[in-house]
Amino acid sequence: MKRFTQLFQQIDATTSTNEKVRALQQYFTEEKPSNAVWALYLLLGKARKRLITSRVLRATFLEISDLPEWLFEDCYSHVGDSAEVIALLLRSSDALPRTGSEIPLATWMEEILPKAKAMETDEALHQLIVSWWSALEPFEVFVLNKVLTGAFRVGASTKLVIKGLSGACGVSEAELTHRLMGDFEPTVAFYEQLIQLDGATGSPSLPYPFFLASQIEEDRFQNEDMALWQAEWKWDGIRAQIIRRADEVFIWSRGEDLITLQFPELVEAFEVFPNGTVMDGEIVCWAGDRPMNFNALQKRLGRKRVTQKLRQENPVHFIAYDLLEQGGADIRDMTLRDRRQRLLSVLEQSPTERISPSTTLSFSTWKDLTEWREKSRDHAAEGLVLKALNSPYLVGRKRGYWWKYKVDPMTLDAVLIYAQAGSGKRANLFTDYTFALWKGSELVPFAKAYSGLDNEEIETLDRWIRRHTLERFGPVRSVEPIYVFEIGFEGIARSNRHKSGISVRFPRILRWRTDKPAAEADSIEAALTLLDAVG
Repeated sequence: MKRFTQLFQQIDATTSTNEKVRALQQYFTEEKPSNAVWALYLLLGKARKRLITSRVLRATFLEISDLPEWLFEDCYSHVGDSAEVIALLLRSSDALPRTGSEIPLATWMEEILPKAKAMETDEALHQLIVSWWSALEPFEVFVLNKVLTGAFRVGASTKLVIKGLSGACGVSEAELTHRLMGDFEPTVAFYEQLIQLDGATGSPSLPYPFFLASQIEEDRFQNEDMALWQAEWKWDGIRAQIIRRADEVFIWSRGEDLITLQFPELVEAFEVFPNGTVMDGEIVCWAGDRPMNFNALQKRLGRKRVTQKLRQENPVHFIAYDLLEQGGADIRDMTLRDRRQRLLSVLEQSPTERISPSTTLSFSTWKDLTEWREKSRDHAAEGLVLKALNSPYLVGRKRGYWWKYKVDPMTLDAVLIYAQAGSGKRANLFTDYTFALWKGSELVPFAKAYSGLDNEEIETLDRWIRRHTLERFGPVRSVEPIYVFEIGFEGIARSNRHKSGISVRFPRILRWRTDKPAAEADSIEAALTLLDAVG
């Protein structure tokens, strides 16, 4: 645990990408495989399961401390993280005896932490937690608490972690990214196979790393030869890969979640294809000739069983963008033009109503593309995706090959009515906001937003919130309904769960409308008009 904590501190202490990678490479070069594989598991965010709640950790600390609960809460309001608050308070406290034991990370993860599940009483669990804290230094306590609560995060992206591991073992970053897709068992055997130069890719369910489009650079297309590009609709669904191998079908989301059980119709449809077939595309709920709202798709997610009623009310469709594997052969190095022809051929040989190729749009000038983009919402699309016809299927977001050309967001002017402090580094500032629209003479909440203001605006608004608080509801403050903000969002739908009767997708602050009084903010009627306009 000590060496892993040192790595965490090294990564956290620098903003230099090279320094982070250097620390990771050194760690993976020097550490034993039994510990290194668990470190990798944690650094990649695989350990998302919560063993113990923050509430239990807080209660355990208050039991062994003379600190009153109100003072703990005050500390928390400034730090914004229970794990860190407890570690800081234990550092300056003599309430805990220090045993100072040296226990490897693998032993913690495989033998010690699972004991929490066997505790039959709260008292026994509290005693167990105290014994763990006693064995660790304060910063190790912080890391342990984050692991226990399933909230472990580190200041290094997956890309940097893989880069560091690649430097240590010599396997290419692209190959490691592929081998690490999805979940894995953090065993020595897995790790040793992972870092072998000629290691196998493993399970037949293993997806490929996704290739992602970058935000378009419009200037570069003004003089571009449009014959070298393909344009298709950008759909608001779930980006996924469907895999047919070993007489089974597997469906993976872009977030590396196995979602096969949520889409049994697609499993049935994909069984017509031969083994060794992998397609990349978009899962959408479909009605008639257009996709349904994303809310229909959300009803599928997280379910272990999809009822017949749900299948009928929210029918799914797979729009195939690309063919990544054919006959068991990885064809990602082929050009998009060639992969597209193979995709169309595969779909023609085994037609199914549930799966269709993406529609390519006809254009010859940049003006043609902008006109298609302006028609996006008429087709229930978010915009366009432009792809170079000579592009291979790469890993991650490589600029220059694929570009997303989204429509401008829908907007409404709304009034700030509630604010809440952020967490982590922004625990001292009110950064989480709730906005409302008029319904007659009443302001009705319709969206929350956490991004869009710069640091100066956040600090100015924070000072104003503190001086103009009307009521407090725990961490939330209601404020005078004075300020108006332009809120942008990607989609809007009717919702019975919200008082406003609507829900919006990906809301964020576009600008602070200091020029506009609250009385002139938009109404629920304006939102409904917008909803009707987009179908």
